[in-house]
Amino acid sequence: MFIVINGGGKVGSALAQKLKKKKHKVVIIERDKKVCTQLATDFPDVMIIHGDGCDVSSQEDAGTSHANVFASVTGDDDDNLVACELAKAAFNVPRMVARVNSPKNERIFHKMGIEAISSTTIISRLIEEEATIGDLITLYTLKKGQIALVEVELPAEKCKVCHKKIAEIKLPENCVIATIVRGNKAIIPHGNTVLRAGDSIIALTSIEKEKELKEVLTS
Repeated sequence: MFIVINGGGKVGSALAQKLKKKKHKVVIIERDKKVCTQLATDFPDVMIIHGDGCDVSSQEDAGTSHANVFASVTGDDDDNLVACELAKAAFNVPRMVARVNSPKNERIFHKMGIEAISSTTIISRLIEEEATIGDLITLYTLKKGQIALVEVELPAEKCKVCHKKIAEIKLPENCVIATIVRGNKAIIPHGNTVLRAGDSIIALTSIEKEKELKEVLTS
């Protein structure tokens, strides 16, 4: 892919390094001349544009019209929003990604069709996922946190659902068992599949049903 990065600071340079390692073509736009000089030294095979990513001419020089992705990662949310909007409106870039420094601005970016990444939001989500209910671990969240892929291990003792067929278990509404991990084997379940103690159940559930699902499987 061809990626234009607006902002050559710590985030931008680290991003460029990772993308180059994966053989992507990268161009960096950076306002600060000293930073440009350092970037040119650190990344001799990356085109560095000394200019303003919010300016049409700088984006033209970077070849933004051919970019698959425009990533604006400066420390200023306003600049990131304007630069992404410009890439979309003037150069029809199919995908815009922006660093969002203030979580309260995320909604604006999403509304403009820009993928917004806030480190604060990511960290809080990770903490919430680790601090999930009891033995039920959230593996992944979908649909902006409305649906979760969770894992729960059936207890070795006093397991009410063990030795029962899945069809016999009354799961909460909006909960589906997707996979059973038994030892080193992953089982795609069906109604006649019998659960055993120690099985790891991978299930899809709405967030509000997580607690109820855990109670059904482990209490």
